[in-house]
Amino acid sequence: MEDKVFLETIVKELVDKPEDVIVEREVDERGVLLTLKVNPEEMGKIIGKQGQTARALRTLLKIVGNKMNSYINLKVYEPEREEGYTKPAVEDTKEEVKEVAEEEVEELKL
Repeated sequence: MEDKVFLETIVKELVDKPEDVIVEREVDERGVLLTLKVNPEEMGKIIGKQGQTARALRTLLKIVGNKMNSYINLKVYEPEREEGYTKPAVEDTKEEVKEVAEEEVEELKL
């Protein structure tokens, strides 16, 4: 249980809304899985530039795991991926541009 408290303590210091930090702990045959949930607005603070903060958190958890003789893995919960991924706005725009271009080509053929 040290691992869960450790992660909560660090993450609550990183974010502006510590009351939204939730850490769920699951144990199975492969080790411990900690699932981190934060306010979606603060996801960037947890992931960091090019994933550096998340990578650092995983490294620290490996150290804690070694101390406890267990394997600890961190999963950062991303609601948009978990609840059905929707295409980003850029993809929607590409589709719209493609449709308009096809319509214009059809008009030129007439």
